[in-house]
Amino acid sequence: MNTLIAVALLHCFLFAVLVQSAPVGMASDPPPAFREAAERAKTLVEKILRDLPGMHTATVNTEGLTFDPSTQTTNLQMMVTSLGIPAAPVLKPLSERFTLDMCVSRMLVGGRLYQGLLGVLSERLSGLKDLRADLRDLLTHINKMKEVAQLGGDSLDQNQSLDLASRLHGNYEVQVAVHLTLTQLRSFCHDLIRSLRAVATYRPQSAGAR
Repeated sequence: MNTLIAVALLHCFLFAVLVQSAPVGMASDPPPAFREAAERAKTLVEKILRDLPGMHTATVNTEGLTFDPSTQTTNLQMMVTSLGIPAAPVLKPLSERFTLDMCVSRMLVGGRLYQGLLGVLSERLSGLKDLRADLRDLLTHINKMKEVAQLGGDSLDQNQSLDLASRLHGNYEVQVAVHLTLTQLRSFCHDLIRSLRAVATYRPQSAGAR
């Protein structure tokens, strides 16, 4: 009897350890619908990246504001602070510390951030409508990922992009704001593609078997 009790207690202990070590939000393989939504989102992000250079050319005509990353200057970084343009949330490789739940949540936060910024800029400049539509569709796909995988909520400050409107005093500020928003969106899209590839092929059991 003592042996049976000891075995039973050992099984309970091992089960508790396994449950505790499983990453939150990744207890099982995401359903096929999750991976399908992730693939659709990735395809749309790739389209956005292809369209960004042409959109920048069509909307930004101030000399010195090119879409070449090597031309970024300290003055432009100062303008980011001056205009109050928020940074996109950081997307990290999936791990026990950065779960699927957190990753998808930050995708949503970033997508909504740029949709909000472009909404403000669209009131001062034409030519951004198609990009806003693509971001809206992207958010639909990411929300689908969240729903089918039954992930948790996100904490987005819906007003974080609204301060920009009060700082656009003239055409130069508008031009700089569009330039900075498009260049930062490009960087966020590259991070999105890496993360979408990772979540579409992620296997929680393999990650936990170390």
